Amino acid sequence: MKGNMLKVLALVVGLSCATALTARAADGEKKGSEDRKALIEKYDKNKDGKLDRDERKAMTADDKEKWQKASGGGKKKKDQ
Repeated sequence: MKGNMLKVLALVVGLSCATALTARAADGEKKGSEDRKALIEKYDKNKDGKLDRDERKAMTADDKEKWQKASGGGKKKKDQ
């Protein structure tokens, strides 16, 4: 009986942690998506929904950092 209760407790704690981590990750994705949309709206001069090389060059240093974070923080592309 005591062993079963410990298994149930471990399962509940594990599921709670997994749920919390998943929810936090989803919130982070939403924020990055919002930042990305705002930056595109701000710098997309030709209104094609994308930022080309010249539009990215026009970004401030702070906005370039936000762009990197919103884009997954990966390596810079060759034309940036």
